[in-house]
Amino acid sequence: MTATGDETAPHAGLVEQRATRRPPWLAFVAGAAVGLLGGLVGLGGAEFRLPLLIGLFGFIALQAVIVNKAMSLVVVLVALPSRLLAVPADVVAAHWFIAVSLLLGSLPGAWVGASWATRMRAATLYRVLGVLLLGIAAVFAAYHLGGLPQLTLPTAAQAALGVVAGFGIGVVAAVMGVAGGELLIPTITVLYAVDVKLAGSLSLLVSLPTMLVAFFRYSRDQAFGVLRQHAGFVVTMVAGSVAGSIAGGLMLGVVSEAVLVPLVVALLLISAVKVWRHA
Repeated sequence: MTATGDETAPHAGLVEQRATRRPPWLAFVAGAAVGLLGGLVGLGGAEFRLPLLIGLFGFIALQAVIVNKAMSLVVVLVALPSRLLAVPADVVAAHWFIAVSLLLGSLPGAWVGASWATRMRAATLYRVLGVLLLGIAAVFAAYHLGGLPQLTLPTAAQAALGVVAGFGIGVVAAVMGVAGGELLIPTITVLYAVDVKLAGSLSLLVSLPTMLVAFFRYSRDQAFGVLRQHAGFVVTMVAGSVAGSIAGGLMLGVVSEAVLVPLVVALLLISAVKVWRHA
């Protein structure tokens, strides 16, 4: 089954030309810039990488999502040990209920989201990605500006809402090829009233298996071959992303949120418009 219908084939040659003609250092620098920005705001940066894969490197929608998912998976695996060291394992284990509730929704959500993405026409997927980038910008702004209050809910309500929210996050993360931390962290802090540092560690525990499910679903589609065709590019950009993420993490708190939040929101809004226009 083709990933995006008949619209994929006419663009395949263009993707090959643009991706291979870009110098390797550009892939590294772009990855590093994405990782640095993501590290500064405490995210993996995949939501910033996706527009670059489409606009700068010329990947068509589904291929960009698959490449982004592969890179996000590596970045999360690299970040997981250091993140778990930041919060004691016994503290994380004591909140297993949160991770399980979200995973009950996010795992099937990831499968459904990846299935939808492989069946969408290219034009439709571009528009969906544009809308999702816009939504992430809104959630990011509301979260960092204190517009999302913590809720006090009974355990049963937390479990039910966690499953529902997890499903939605799983769908979005699969469709965009992101880890989902930009949605998981606000969800965890709002629904379960835990601090941001613990929410970050729990989000990684939810993200990893959720990403693996989506990645496995994408591996069944012929568009997955883009990873083999552009393996050198993927490795180079991943290396840049990891280096940038480490640098951004070390610089966390150096740049004021008064500067960082508007900058990130503006970049996401611009990216949303550019991706939408690709349709």
